[in-house]
Amino acid sequence: MYSASASDSDRIAKPLYILLVEDNPGDVRLAQEAFVNHRLDVVSDGEDAMAFLHRVGKHAVLPRPDLILLDLNLPRKDGRQVLAEIKDDASLRSIPVIVLTTSQAEKDVSTCYNLHANCYINKPDDFDQFLTVASSIEAFWFNLVRLPANA
Repeated sequence: MYSASASDSDRIAKPLYILLVEDNPGDVRLAQEAFVNHRLDVVSDGEDAMAFLHRVGKHAVLPRPDLILLDLNLPRKDGRQVLAEIKDDASLRSIPVIVLTTSQAEKDVSTCYNLHANCYINKPDDFDQFLTVASSIEAFWFNLVRLPANA
């Protein structure tokens, strides 16, 4: 039987840092309401996502996120390109990336896993379903999985 140690409970209780890469204002609002117990920063296109992750310009002082929620259909640089760049960069590849998208195309699912996405989730249709997805993400990625320390 597993029993939590003090360090486990400290890790579980600590709010984590999420980067949401999403251009749809409605989906951004859903995520903001669903992840109220964690820090959530939002960028709305793929180029800004990479600037954020490389701490360029206005993002220079922001910490590295613990988890990335990535939409596929983004302006300026799509989510597939962003995912490929993240997983090709030794300084970023350990950040878990959850693809959160409306695309149900098998090609997109395969492409994302081939690019080393950690998870692929279809965006739910309504707020209650979104809360269920967010709760599942939180339970798994923030309470069960051990994430690497921020670099």
